[in-house]
Amino acid sequence: MRNKLILALFLVSTALLVVSCANIGTPDGGPYDDTPPRVLSSTPLNKSVNCTSKKITIQFDEYVKLEKASEKVVVTPPQIEAPNIRTVGKQVRVDLYDDLMPNTTYTIDFGDAIVDNNEGNPMGFYTYSFSTGDRIDTMEVSGTILNAEDLEPVPGILVGLYSADSAYSDTLFRTKAMERVGRTNSLGRFSVKGIAPGSYRAFALKDADQNYYFNQKSEQIAFDHDNVFETTQRPGFRQDTIWVDSTHYSKILMYPCIYYYPDNLVLRAFVEEGGEQHLIKNERPVPERMTFYFSQPHDTLPVIRGINFDASGIVTEPSLKGDTITYWLTDTLAAYQDTLSFYYTYHETDTLGQLRLRTDTLDIAPKLSRTKQKKEQQKLIDEWQKDFERRAKRAKEPLPYEENPYLRTWLEVQTRPGTTIAPNQNITLAFNEPIERIDTTMLRFEMKVDSQYVAQPYLIKPVEGSLRDYRLYAEWESGAQYRFQADSMAFVSILDHPSKPIKLDLRVKKDEEFGSIYINIADRDSNIVVQLLNKSGKVVSTAKANKGRADFYYLQPAEYYVRAYIDRNGNGKWDTGNYDLGLQPEEVFYQPEAIPVKAMWEVEQKTPWSLRALPLTEQKPRALVKAKAEKQRDLKERNRQREEELGQQKKR
Repeated sequence: MRNKLILALFLVSTALLVVSCANIGTPDGGPYDDTPPRVLSSTPLNKSVNCTSKKITIQFDEYVKLEKASEKVVVTPPQIEAPNIRTVGKQVRVDLYDDLMPNTTYTIDFGDAIVDNNEGNPMGFYTYSFSTGDRIDTMEVSGTILNAEDLEPVPGILVGLYSADSAYSDTLFRTKAMERVGRTNSLGRFSVKGIAPGSYRAFALKDADQNYYFNQKSEQIAFDHDNVFETTQRPGFRQDTIWVDSTHYSKILMYPCIYYYPDNLVLRAFVEEGGEQHLIKNERPVPERMTFYFSQPHDTLPVIRGINFDASGIVTEPSLKGDTITYWLTDTLAAYQDTLSFYYTYHETDTLGQLRLRTDTLDIAPKLSRTKQKKEQQKLIDEWQKDFERRAKRAKEPLPYEENPYLRTWLEVQTRPGTTIAPNQNITLAFNEPIERIDTTMLRFEMKVDSQYVAQPYLIKPVEGSLRDYRLYAEWESGAQYRFQADSMAFVSILDHPSKPIKLDLRVKKDEEFGSIYINIADRDSNIVVQLLNKSGKVVSTAKANKGRADFYYLQPAEYYVRAYIDRNGNGKWDTGNYDLGLQPEEVFYQPEAIPVKAMWEVEQKTPWSLRALPLTEQKPRALVKAKAEKQRDLKERNRQREEELGQQKKR
């Protein structure tokens, strides 16, 4: 009996060992579900006619959910009262609240918003439609919306149509909701569906108030009054490839389908200048300075009238764009008051969209009070004094006199672009406060000749439009070294703060460290401005084309991209459009390929650049396009990898 028990225990132990050896690794949960949801039925039926129901139910073969429904699902004709679109188990339900229009095709374009509940498999682009009349309109138009300034695809913008019949007028976009609408995807592509045969004009609108027409200057829009198109269709075939793996396919299937036109509409979107003017905020970080921030610049500066101080000593400093205004209080009696009370009169857009003068009564206290300023300064003075005394005790000989640098507030300065420049650059001295005066007898500018510094001619002038920046101009010699020096107190600010001594050693790079690019242009439009961009899309150099050519010198070795725009009014900057004036934004073009430049290279384009040779959608280099296609779950690829891993485990 004892021997039988021992034998039984041995057999059980052996069986457990075999089982454990056979289950090395993580248990496999089976293949991923890579099948997208499938529509089983709908109520009313898809493509129903003479339909009056405002409640729609779509039944699927599995549990589903909606991803980014507010961004992807579009109901057309547009609904003033937003429909209720939701999922309930294996159903998608839609409740429409607007009255249904007679003899009208309604479409609910879900895009790729419908996915299964487990793995998130997208169903693909799905559209449900019905008609309140006796026929379904099936025409479609599609295209792309690009940002006019840089040809970047515009995602999530509405695209709508108006019938170009006798009732059309240029004011419709401002007074009436668009008749049929779609929305661009992440790559700026759109499709407007359920259209009746006919002639149309297309518009785009970043609809801030969801009324489906353009009534706010801050709304991004696109239009083309001259482009009237006719909807058409033709039969064709769609190709579908059956893949064995990622590199081999077994067969190609052809399915009959209908192609709808136009399918290549391109609109350039923009925001008009002169949007609504509002005071966003104000701040007073220190007693001597306060700053006001506006939503838009205005030609007329605001007016300050002091209540408890004399405002005549204020120096006004607008920003370069004019939407930020800094006020410097040069009167210490006013600056050191705990709270400034004053009337502030400025332009404000009212509820009717009209620009009006508005006067606010303001009380502003500094974030850092004068008392706290003095305490912090005294702390620095005391710390320096203690350090000086410690050094004096350790020194074997008496230390020479040193003025405590914290006894006064110094004017700070930074240099741009730096200590190494190209022969065509100039140095900018950027101060932290507006400059009141300069003592040029305390300035020295020299070039190193052999081992000695020799005085050189130079100019130092204020930068136009700035109260704080001064530019140093000189005839820079390639490869030479220079030195600029300013004695203490050479520059004095409007707050009577002097500058510390300035010593700036400069090196001018040699000519052979740079390359050049010469752009030849085939078009003969007047006022073509050419820009070189770096790999981040930032403008590094600008030149106006002269007789079909734009030259760029002293370029750092790098890859450059080329952009151009037609400076229609010759003001030296890109200008946006205006709907009421029928004015399109100034045209922008790109060369699709980068141009590499190395030291001592001179790159000249032999074939002249034809600005309009390529469609706008193909011009912007891919490396500069920020818009990216939405990532989709490739579960079939994950299943293939799973099978490979299981096969490798079996071999082991």
